[in-house]
Amino acid sequence: MNTTLETLDLSILIGYFLLVFGIGFYVARQNKTGDDLFLGGRSFTWGLIGLSLFASNISSATIIGLSGAAYTTGIVNSVYEWMSGVPLIIAALIFIPLYLRAKITTIPEFLEYRYDVRSRIFFSAVTIIMSVIVELAGGLYAGAMVLSIFFPSLALWQITLIVACVAAIYTAFGGLKAVVYTDAIQAVILIIGCSIMTIILFEKFDYNWANVVSAAADAGKDANHFSVVRSADDTTLPWPGLLIGVPFLGFWYWTTNQFIVQRVLGSKNIKQARWGVMLAGFLKVIPLFLMVIPGAMAIGLYPDLENGDAVFPTLMKEVLPAGLFGLVLAGLVSAVMSSVDSILNSASTLIVVDFIEPRQKGISEKQKMNYGRAITFILMVIAAILAPAIQEFPSLWDYLQQMFSITAPPIVVIFLVGVFYKRGNGSGSFAALTLGTLFGLTLFILQVNDLWHLHYTMNVGLNILFSTVVFVVVSLMTAPPNEETVQKYTYQKELILAGMEDTKWYQDYRLHSALLVALMGYILFILW
Repeated sequence: MNTTLETLDLSILIGYFLLVFGIGFYVARQNKTGDDLFLGGRSFTWGLIGLSLFASNISSATIIGLSGAAYTTGIVNSVYEWMSGVPLIIAALIFIPLYLRAKITTIPEFLEYRYDVRSRIFFSAVTIIMSVIVELAGGLYAGAMVLSIFFPSLALWQITLIVACVAAIYTAFGGLKAVVYTDAIQAVILIIGCSIMTIILFEKFDYNWANVVSAAADAGKDANHFSVVRSADDTTLPWPGLLIGVPFLGFWYWTTNQFIVQRVLGSKNIKQARWGVMLAGFLKVIPLFLMVIPGAMAIGLYPDLENGDAVFPTLMKEVLPAGLFGLVLAGLVSAVMSSVDSILNSASTLIVVDFIEPRQKGISEKQKMNYGRAITFILMVIAAILAPAIQEFPSLWDYLQQMFSITAPPIVVIFLVGVFYKRGNGSGSFAALTLGTLFGLTLFILQVNDLWHLHYTMNVGLNILFSTVVFVVVSLMTAPPNEETVQKYTYQKELILAGMEDTKWYQDYRLHSALLVALMGYILFILW
């Protein structure tokens, strides 16, 4: 059992940090403009995009949260991972060509083109706030919690600060290109490390899934623990929430979230961007086997853990020998870095492009880069201060998903409904954003005070309906958008074939989409 870091493990960890710093500073020398810092010079190809999307999404919060949720409430939360293919396919079909043709730097910038500046500013402000207090703070907390097990002499806030400083330094100087390059390396490390741990763990059950289920039953878990379709009154994820909540949360995350979409905006062209998101869709199946299943297997081995979020680090300590332990720990640190660096870069991009640049006409490229770097450090300090407070929530997964359920629904409406409802205008969008966010916040406050009892995924569906009604009614009561806006920023049939010139049949993203749908359908069938 590994209770301390041995020399080999520590060497692997130090080597990883040196590699990350080296890439950050090497790329920093190539950054000459704000476009280089924020979008990597719009030069990314599909492999980098897909790996970076996967690594940025599979944060330490996801690893700890998913394995912890699998241990305590079952594998049902895995749907957030492998069902990501649905919104990624929608993005490939419609939103990627819309975004890239508009040559935007931020997603809120698209809202100004489609609606007006009010929607852009409101959406950007909400995104920045949620990025810092939810995603960034959550990622830091999860990483610090894991590392505190191996560095018990350090307080949680001290480890949080160390991780924050490391991520901030190479992100501030290397920009998105450093983020994407290190993400690609981190994705490979993460997959290899977690795969090895899962195989070693499964060996303890003689490579027999029936033994896993039997061991869980002995620990008091019924067969429902291994099902993803639950009853309507289930407290973890009721089946109505699976239909009206999870897909919309996924759409918000993968199609409208600057933190994720930024590397798509930095793609070389539409074709490379589509291939990249398809690769990410297939990679998103992996967490089911490398993070969820290990949490489920841990039930039979360690049935008395009090905190589900401690499952993954416990498995690392108990299962892995020296060397492999260092590799998986490097994978976990990779997960911390890949999410933190992406959030930092996207939030600083939003602040510079959506708030500073419009108010300082004629700002130079060097000034943009300096602003971006300074903001990166400021945001990291704020998140590092907030991160330890997450201990007050029942679990990290609950914290993340409940926060997202407040702000995501109205955003989904103005993008997903707005791209098809061509009568939708700026007044309707702004009304839906403001009133929908207030509605979501009200439901959350009522739920916290035990005055509202719908599951948060069902609250998402309810708020989607409310925000849609507001969007349509207010749009009908006010002047329609001009015809040029409708033509350029709403759905048109030619979007489906955009960038498909000189593409062989096996390179067609629509074929990849069909294969991904078939894979998701098969997983749903076997986990029903």
